[in-house]
Amino acid sequence: MALQFFKARFALFLRSRHTLRHFRRRLMLESLNTHGHAVAVPPALTQALRQASKDSTAALLARAGSQARGLTDAEAADIRAHVGPNEVEHEKPLPAWLHLWHCYQNPFNLLLTALAVISWLTEDAKATVVIGSMVVLSTLMRFVQEGRSHRAAERLKALVSNTATVLRRSEAGAADAAGGASAQQELPIAQLVPGDLIILSAGDMIPADCRVLVSKDLFVSQAAMTGESLPIEKHADAAKNAENTESVLDAANLLFMGTNVVSGAATALVLATGNGTYFGTIATRVTAADRTPTAFQTGVNNVSWVLIRFALVMVPIVFVINGVTKGDWVEAFLFALSVAVGLTPEMLPMIVTSTLAKGAVVLSRKKVVVKRLDAIQNFGAMDVLCTDKTGTLTQDKIVLERHTNVFGVVSEEVLKFAFLNSHYQTGLKNLLDRAVLEHVELQTALRVSEDYRKVDEIPFDFQRRRMSVVVSEKGDHHELICKGAVEEVLAACSHIQDGAQVLALDTALLARVQAVTGALNQEGLRVVAVAVKEVPPSKAVYSVADEADLTLIGYIAFLDPPKESAAPALQALAAHGVAVKVLTGDNDLVAAKVCRDVGLPVNGVVLGAQIEDLDEAGLRRLVEQHDLFAKLTPLHKERIVRALRANGHIVGFMGDGINDAPALRAADIGISVDSAVDIAKEAADIILLEKSLMVLEEGVVEGRKTFSNMLKYIRMTASSNFGNVFSVLVASAFLPFLPMLPIQLLVQNLLYDISQIAIPFDNVDEELVRQPLRWNPQDLGRFMVFFGPISSVFDILTFALMWWVFKANTLASQTLFQSGWFVVGLLTQTLIVHMIRTPKLPFLQSRAAWPLMGMTVLVMAVGVFLPMGPLADYFKLQALPLPYFGALVAILLGYATLTTVLKRFYIRRFGWQ
Repeated sequence: MALQFFKARFALFLRSRHTLRHFRRRLMLESLNTHGHAVAVPPALTQALRQASKDSTAALLARAGSQARGLTDAEAADIRAHVGPNEVEHEKPLPAWLHLWHCYQNPFNLLLTALAVISWLTEDAKATVVIGSMVVLSTLMRFVQEGRSHRAAERLKALVSNTATVLRRSEAGAADAAGGASAQQELPIAQLVPGDLIILSAGDMIPADCRVLVSKDLFVSQAAMTGESLPIEKHADAAKNAENTESVLDAANLLFMGTNVVSGAATALVLATGNGTYFGTIATRVTAADRTPTAFQTGVNNVSWVLIRFALVMVPIVFVINGVTKGDWVEAFLFALSVAVGLTPEMLPMIVTSTLAKGAVVLSRKKVVVKRLDAIQNFGAMDVLCTDKTGTLTQDKIVLERHTNVFGVVSEEVLKFAFLNSHYQTGLKNLLDRAVLEHVELQTALRVSEDYRKVDEIPFDFQRRRMSVVVSEKGDHHELICKGAVEEVLAACSHIQDGAQVLALDTALLARVQAVTGALNQEGLRVVAVAVKEVPPSKAVYSVADEADLTLIGYIAFLDPPKESAAPALQALAAHGVAVKVLTGDNDLVAAKVCRDVGLPVNGVVLGAQIEDLDEAGLRRLVEQHDLFAKLTPLHKERIVRALRANGHIVGFMGDGINDAPALRAADIGISVDSAVDIAKEAADIILLEKSLMVLEEGVVEGRKTFSNMLKYIRMTASSNFGNVFSVLVASAFLPFLPMLPIQLLVQNLLYDISQIAIPFDNVDEELVRQPLRWNPQDLGRFMVFFGPISSVFDILTFALMWWVFKANTLASQTLFQSGWFVVGLLTQTLIVHMIRTPKLPFLQSRAAWPLMGMTVLVMAVGVFLPMGPLADYFKLQALPLPYFGALVAILLGYATLTTVLKRFYIRRFGWQ
């Protein structure tokens, strides 16, 4: 039971609270998935939401103090002053005193505190002061580093903000409920207030609890709230449905904070914000469950337990041997506890926090915002990057290159209909729509506001891959205009238009059409088909079923040139052991040409239809053989990512659309951009302020540097601890006195810890970041057993030197013996970091950063000063004879030489991670 308690506390300690706080909101949501609506919600809130679902629009607006054209900015400001910003309170940082307490309460500090109390009870004031200093140093270092890290993370997080499209009335028309102009504004989500009207489209996070007023094919994912995997249709007229629902979450006209729009569009009234929402109320009543440990956290746990198990075995042995040989069981117990302190990696939390925080700050200078610090190590471990084509391999600046009829002849009519479609659609406007809308001269010529009026819209979704608008020309002629992927639009067409003729779409014409679009694709152009159908003027509401019997009139073709930086970035990623796989919903011919242009080998293209027919085992084999996947749905992307992970890869996924959200969550490290849709930014671990693979390559290198510096500390601690305990066992078995007093062992450990503070700021050899790095506890155990005894060899030489040369072989001369080993032990322990920080020759081929060099020199100087200076008596040390220092230099040189020779052998035999 004690071991289980210790392990649980240790696991809790390893999870830095500030790294989880940024994702607290998502954790809260995930904690609800298992039990759905089981968490208690105040009856008053449930009743208010039920009433809002039943009210008429007029009654609802009146009760909310709003109008059909929205609030004014002044009204919104007054409401915000009363209800507060649209934020959930649990995201606030811990108070300083509570943060300090969490920094203290870890097993290592508790062990040191227990030892300090025992020393105080035995009236050993010196040991009490030294041990107390170690506790204060460890706690304060972690407190300061975590505080700095949290503040840096908050500053970085402020760079990435989600917004909502809000309808606000102008102040001029504020007094007139029926009149007054209103305009759409993009506002930070925190500024929303009850009574606001918001416009929602595919990809939007729902920022508050809302009532749907107007909707068009609106589907919402409520998986975070209810655990339902399939999107749920929401619509405005749902009063009857609301009366019969078991839970308020099932009401078909209510939207809840934290869910997201999958497809369609809507106008909704904000009912509640912040803590007043359904989610916010739950968040103030429950504590989020910890996430499943990441690969990083699991690695730290495994490595730390290697050291802890070693201590649990060795410390009792030291205690028994010293008790039996010396006869003083109390002193043997204190000495064994001191050895336990020396074996515990009490600086590990500080080192981990410091290296991750430093990595986050460095990445921020490279326009990379780290939302979760643990993701930095996954960045470095990533060996497969899955990315979309648009904006990463290409310039993300699509231009309208062609507008042709069905047989490839330039057509202004096709451009006109494409423009009308893009202009009137209210859903998620993509780069293609923006390219069409940039034709300002066309907009002027069409006199859109005078000649055309929008009747209805059939929004885009990722299954149909097309969208339609219905427009009325001069009030009497109604036309449905459909625009989308060629295959999907053709599937809805029964005719084609050739000049003035309308021809039935038969097999021969279909082949000609496919030949024309194929030729455009071969040129690297992305082709979008445009089709039309005249519809009755009497009809006002349309659905997907109306996208039938269309007439194909032509195509608009876009060019998205490859980025100049794409080819060198791909080369750099390949040089660092990261394979790039392109996952796109685009045409396979266009994707293949872009890949060839940027130097990415295309050994066959896998289409989404092929993935549909594969089981998981077949998909796992397929993803290893190919690098280009086209015409994918969101589910296909998620399956590919999961298959790669199942094959043992650390997978990064870079995406910015709603169709990328499932894959972002499935990946080891989700990467998005600041311009992404809300749900993609919420799902990502890392946000790029610049959509570039070159920035990613820099992030990968920085992640590996961070990992490498953590590994230095762990390797050094493991090997030196093993060597020290082995030396203690040898000395305890043969010496008539303790080889070092508990107070001396503690001071040595304190100085050694201080010397490691600069490790996060050390340089890293280029060779060490060329390949992905992962935690490997087995390698650590081998490293510890291999290099640990090297220091023991020179410890035993020191014992022989002090025993036979300097005659420190009696109880009366034990202080001289202990002083001699104190200096050798501290200097070799401090020197080891320079020997194992690099596979190269230390100081000559690879030099440490100046902070680490400075700390090493300082601690070594203090170690020599203590027995030689005025504090020697205080720590029961004594001045060493001058010849000792000649022997000390020889021991240090011999130690460095032997370590270097054996390091060469180790690298040849096992490699060097």
